[in-house]
Amino acid sequence: MKITQRIFAFHLLNDYSGSPKVLMQLLKTWGAYGYSVHLYTSQNKGFLSDINHVIYHQGWYKYSSNRWLRLFLYTLSQMWLVIKMFRTVKKTDIVYVNTILPFGAAILGKLKGCKVIYHIHEVSIKPRILKWFLLKMIKIFADRVVYVSQYVADNYDLNDKRGAILYNSIENHFLDVAEKNRDKKQKQNHVLMVCSLKAYKGIFEFIQLAKDNPEYQFRLVLNAHQTEIKQFFKDKDVPLNVHIFDTQKNMHPFYLWADIILNLSKPDGWIETFGLTIIEGMAYGLPAIVPTIGGITEVIEEGKTGFMVDSQDTTMLNRVLQSVLDNPLYYKTLSENSKKRIESFSEDLFAQKSIQILN
Repeated sequence: MKITQRIFAFHLLNDYSGSPKVLMQLLKTWGAYGYSVHLYTSQNKGFLSDINHVIYHQGWYKYSSNRWLRLFLYTLSQMWLVIKMFRTVKKTDIVYVNTILPFGAAILGKLKGCKVIYHIHEVSIKPRILKWFLLKMIKIFADRVVYVSQYVADNYDLNDKRGAILYNSIENHFLDVAEKNRDKKQKQNHVLMVCSLKAYKGIFEFIQLAKDNPEYQFRLVLNAHQTEIKQFFKDKDVPLNVHIFDTQKNMHPFYLWADIILNLSKPDGWIETFGLTIIEGMAYGLPAIVPTIGGITEVIEEGKTGFMVDSQDTTMLNRVLQSVLDNPLYYKTLSENSKKRIESFSEDLFAQKSIQILN
């Protein structure tokens, strides 16, 4: 009787951010290729919820606003992971650690003699001592290391042959919907940004950009609840041409509405390692404005599909935005280039590379 290869994927916090979405695509891919797929994550609702053919193992993690209590609870969650899953995981299984945070999974994998694969999405880990410790865990326990961009690979600089670059992809279903609906109107004046509710994501720079350009309409989609958003913007001056939305399960209406997609993350607080929302916007033919450093610079082609601008350079940011939206012929060229560029991030290429990594 043939025994199906089992993969145990571990992710700390299930939500609607980029890293769980990428893992969701991987889980579906592995299932389609005949693997028995197990997932250990928090019980929050997010991209990792209710995936067909995935066997779930409920993880435990509690967030605290107090950094020291948060660190303690995080460490406790990894100890609990090892204890809970010790009898379930077998030597013949593959342990897949999504992000560098679930270090307990790597320890568990080595204790059981499994192949351990890390999928690294992030570089901005604080405090430094935590990043140092997590990097040590990778060096000691990882058999393979997957990076979402060359920038991330260079940042970790492990100097060995365990590494592989696996760019995030656009789902075939998402692309199909985009292709059916992405015909643009004649006038371009809609600006979209999708991000977490963090100041270092360039939220206030986005608000200032809207103030400087009252002739455009701006939408900001935040990965947060309405109560958190109201508290964040309490006593803040938000202009009438800005509309703020909470967590969205369906982003298609927003990309369809938009004429340009922005990522204004500030490198001194957060470096973007890829930029999943940017390629989703490109699927709709949207030109992009992104930071000047990070893996996100590998996504766009300067002057062809978008531009790299420091979000704190207000003058340049305004100039670039206006040059794109106020020139219909140039806009059309950028849009067509974006549609072609998205082919480099197809789900089929992503699936083939991920299976090669497993093998």
